[in-house]
Amino acid sequence: MFEKELEVALEAAKKTIPTILEIYNSNELGVEIKEDNSPVTKADKAADKIIREYLHEHFPHYALLTEESVDDKSRLNNDYVWIVDPIDGTKEFVAHSGEYTVNIGLAYKHKTVLGVIIIPVTGEIYYASKGKGAFYVKDGKTKRIHCNSRTKDITTLVSRFHSNADEQAMIKKHSDRIKYQKIVGASIKGCVIAKGDAEMSYRFSSNTKEWDTCAMQAIVEEAGGLILKFDGEPIRYNREDVYNRGGYVICNCKENFLI
Repeated sequence: MFEKELEVALEAAKKTIPTILEIYNSNELGVEIKEDNSPVTKADKAADKIIREYLHEHFPHYALLTEESVDDKSRLNNDYVWIVDPIDGTKEFVAHSGEYTVNIGLAYKHKTVLGVIIIPVTGEIYYASKGKGAFYVKDGKTKRIHCNSRTKDITTLVSRFHSNADEQAMIKKHSDRIKYQKIVGASIKGCVIAKGDAEMSYRFSSNTKEWDTCAMQAIVEEAGGLILKFDGEPIRYNREDVYNRGGYVICNCKENFLI
């Protein structure tokens, strides 16, 4: 299942890289501030156009929900919806940290079933599809990835721009289990956990949206991990309200769902 969709999603994400890097390496990012006070650049808009056109060409009957396009609510009547963040971590992009990604996810009947995440600066690729496992590509070499099983002296990943007092209080509360903190940008957090290089991450704020988590959740789940809301339920997709209100926890196993 979803083999053709995965092939197309991978190709769509790869097609954005030359354009993104050209803008990233220039002095003309074209930064604007949107109504929600988040930044958008020329690269976000250009990558969005490339991805939308390529996905629609190959799957014209699938709905599209993307960060940089008008939300067509007719998607709510479609079982299939592509959920796209052309650049996840725009603040990282503007700051030139290199820790930003291209995210393409697919939801089927409100569940994430496919995810592709590319890190343009390094060329690393993470991808997964339902029931087929999660994979990591670097320098042309592909390997299957799995979350680790560590439950003691664990590492939590924190944001460079979005960490807050609630998160630090929770980390302190579980200091008997959480020994290390590491700063990692954007949805790379989920990829690092899926690859077994860390165990968990909190997101307390309600300002992430479906396109921030859809692809990442597919990869984490296929690697054996979890992305859960604080009520213990997984995030569902293709909702009328696209905000992930209340935040979520990424963890390598249920034992590290520490709240």
